[in-house]
Amino acid sequence: MRRPLGVTLAVLAWGAAFSAGATEGGLGRPITGMQAGSFSGVVPSTPGWSMAVSYLYYAGEIGADRESPIPGGGSALGLNLTAQMLSISAVYVWDTGEGPWNFASVAAVPLAKIDAGVDLRIGSTSGSVSDSDTGLFDMTFVPVVASRHFSPTKHMSLALYISAPTGSYEEGRLAVLSLNTWVYSPTVGYTQLFQEGTLEWSTTAAIDFYTKNDATDYQNGADFRVDSLLIKRFANGWGVGAVGGWIEQIQDDDAAIADRLDGFRGHSLGVGPIVTYDKKWDGGSAEFSARWVHEFDVKNRLEGDPFMLMASIEF
Repeated sequence: MRRPLGVTLAVLAWGAAFSAGATEGGLGRPITGMQAGSFSGVVPSTPGWSMAVSYLYYAGEIGADRESPIPGGGSALGLNLTAQMLSISAVYVWDTGEGPWNFASVAAVPLAKIDAGVDLRIGSTSGSVSDSDTGLFDMTFVPVVASRHFSPTKHMSLALYISAPTGSYEEGRLAVLSLNTWVYSPTVGYTQLFQEGTLEWSTTAAIDFYTKNDATDYQNGADFRVDSLLIKRFANGWGVGAVGGWIEQIQDDDAAIADRLDGFRGHSLGVGPIVTYDKKWDGGSAEFSARWVHEFDVKNRLEGDPFMLMASIEF
């Protein structure tokens, strides 16, 4: 079943769209279940440009019984953070023709509004503290996404996502618009189609490697993550399914604060529904989607219920 360009490229922009906080801030680059995307193993053979626009809302907290490192340096009890992110992503498919391999490149520009607060800040200041900031967040680039087509129903992609510290960062602030680190994420995607292409299972796995935050001398440990979705699509354009994610920090954080907190390794699981709508017209197509994920079994990370809307457009 041949999918429209805008649909098959949705996941390429999806994975590049969002980064929020850091393990230093109790969240990390990925948000549970938000990296799963339609046709994650597929780069189509049709060359040209595609665009994705995404909106994410996430409100999470770490309870007042748990000390955690905070964005901008230091540590706190009762950390809470609300992130709203709007990302515009561009995808270009190379002109390599029909064959077992196809290639694409991706760039994502996110804008963010971050609100953060703590019930008690450890150090010279105590009591309730809050902060807010709005602007450009860290941009993400994917120089090459390589897709291998094993058959019309089985596809795999390989990519390296690079997140650059392009947002503003000020040591000592709670609400920061950058991780203040580079993040390198080798990523594998796989797509399997069933029932004549109307039932899709796609999975994305990656490891996020962080450079050191030189402003705070904090080194985030690497995260392993898996995100997966199952969608049944119907002839009227609608699709329904489920999405889930697992994040497991595989290295301790390295800093004086992290050592005191026994490495501050994070872990999270999440699952929820997803709804899609596919619209075609002469010369183009678009897919719209909405998802909500409930996080559970969370350790040393913010815990919440992320929600995301996305539109991918072929032109």
